[in-house]
Amino acid sequence: MEDKGSILIVDDNINLVKTMSFVLKRKGYAVSMATGGAEAIEMVQKRPFDMVFMDIKMPVMDGVQTFKRMKMVRPKAAVVMMTAYAVEELVQEALEEGAYGIIYKPLDLERVHALIERAMETKRGALIMVVDDEPGTYVTLRNILTRQGYDVSIAHTGEEAISLSRERVYDIIFIDMKLPAMNGLETYLALKEINPEVVAIMMTGYFEELSELVENAISNNAYACLHKPLDIAQVLKLTDEIWERKKEGGAKKE
Repeated sequence: MEDKGSILIVDDNINLVKTMSFVLKRKGYAVSMATGGAEAIEMVQKRPFDMVFMDIKMPVMDGVQTFKRMKMVRPKAAVVMMTAYAVEELVQEALEEGAYGIIYKPLDLERVHALIERAMETKRGALIMVVDDEPGTYVTLRNILTRQGYDVSIAHTGEEAISLSRERVYDIIFIDMKLPAMNGLETYLALKEINPEVVAIMMTGYFEELSELVENAISNNAYACLHKPLDIAQVLKLTDEIWERKKEGGAKKE
């Protein structure tokens, strides 16, 4: 049987590595194994893997440190972090560094397989716009969402967002509430005039100060409002949820 893709599993729990390897080989993947960060880095230097599953908590070099060094060798590697522990800071750091995703132990191997299948697909083609004048936010979102296969554009002002929306129909738009000149609500309402079906996620680091604008946006069918600093895991979950619904025929709020 022809290999469907190459997978590297990195974990110091040898039983888990063997179980994952057995299941994924049965699914048709070529699977390699490493029990530590240094070994994994050496392996990716020799060959480009289609996907890497990496435990976050490992001795000597943890998964995030390993991932950072791995990126220097293979910048576009699709790396999924695995953890059984409450290590949210490491999870957040890994996602901000561009990890493809996070899965929690004990692993649901069917979910693992579904994740691989999705990653092996061609770029999914969803168009996303990030409207924010803060580099720390728009650079992070662009890097993370691009790595997930999304096509991401950046607008620094409401006016720029309106101009871009007249040129392309965006599937999802992230809009900061506090923008120069036009605020986030004004921008959102203007974008709705161009495309009444626009799905917008509002963002703010000034929730109390701008609560009235946020409530107005939500009452006008903005999909959600995220608080800054952003929870990257939440961003990815929300984005995938909206895109899956749009592909099925709609992305209305529940």
